[in-house]
Amino acid sequence: MKLHNDVVINGKHRPKGSNVPWYAVYPFFLVHMAAFGGSGFLMAYSEDPPPLLFMYAHGGIAIFVYTMFYKVFFGHEQVKWMFINGLLGLFGVYVQIGWILGLFDKNIADFPWYRHVTPVLYYILYTFLLWQAVLELSGAAKDETRRAGTEKGYVVVSVLVYLAIWILERR
Repeated sequence: MKLHNDVVINGKHRPKGSNVPWYAVYPFFLVHMAAFGGSGFLMAYSEDPPPLLFMYAHGGIAIFVYTMFYKVFFGHEQVKWMFINGLLGLFGVYVQIGWILGLFDKNIADFPWYRHVTPVLYYILYTFLLWQAVLELSGAAKDETRRAGTEKGYVVVSVLVYLAIWILERR
């Protein structure tokens, strides 16, 4: 992947435009974000949640930092579309968070809307990272023909997963 800004990785300066191998980015961020996103999820939906200000500070700082890293690795335009598509995909986010909460015998409607802000933003960031990994690992990041097929497949699979969860949750 080509860098969109200068960055230091493992103590080594990498100038804008230089290539960084996928294994220098995805494993770290997937694990790191799963830990922070998981803790944000647990804080938002626990029986005894921390103060809202703490939850927003904890999640907000991490989300801001991840967004800045995303701009470095993926570029401003991709990050802009991440948020646009995330907002357009609230149905999928709503359905999946509702499903996850259902695993803990909780209902998404039992929580006020502002308790969902941090988990939803983490979800958007995490699914964007998964999407970038799919593009990179499938070779679609550098091949427009392959990219078109990968994009279609990703949308179809995502919609099928969301619909299946949504239908199963209503039984």
